[in-house]
Amino acid sequence: MESDNPLLKRAYALNGDAGRIRDLYADWAASYDADTLDGMGYVAPVLAARALSEALEGETAEARILDAGCGTGLVGAEIARRTEVEIDGIDLSPGMLEEAARKKVYRSLAEADMTATLDLSDNSYDGVVSVGVFTSGHVGPEAIDELARVARPGAPLVVTVHEKVWEPDRYAAHLAEMERHGLIRLRAINDAPYHEKEGYTCKLCLLEAA
Repeated sequence: MESDNPLLKRAYALNGDAGRIRDLYADWAASYDADTLDGMGYVAPVLAARALSEALEGETAEARILDAGCGTGLVGAEIARRTEVEIDGIDLSPGMLEEAARKKVYRSLAEADMTATLDLSDNSYDGVVSVGVFTSGHVGPEAIDELARVARPGAPLVVTVHEKVWEPDRYAAHLAEMERHGLIRLRAINDAPYHEKEGYTCKLCLLEAA
């Protein structure tokens, strides 16, 4: 199924070009929340935040969470409604990070390219979430390796993968390979709504850092 939404068409045609991604989200940052939540029925942030919060049950307020590809902070805001953990956000787009800062739910925000090694220490987070990143023209499955690296052993990782890339980019095979190499444990992979008004779904992946 192909969307007629011009914003989605532009986003899904990026082909991983960092410059084009920055340009798109610089243009889109101010209206992103309204366009996606109201215009597209973007429910993935709520579902992922709920899954992470449930997996974190019993964690203290000192727990540190990484929101990888945080965008305008939709996921961080949902996590903050459910828990009192500390949240750090990273994103490629300075414009999106400016919008995320307005939500006042992040301990820190930093620009980062998820296709490269992250400037973050091993085993430094008690949970990781990434929503809207693993989709057409953005970031491939290899980036999940970095998310597992920065998570402490036993920490939950919640990742959404858009239906359009799950099979073509061989996410299932990559996750299975990560598990074979002792990087993660697969806890659940469920079909979930993504952009409800556009008719898109995703795989909602619950992983555990090993």
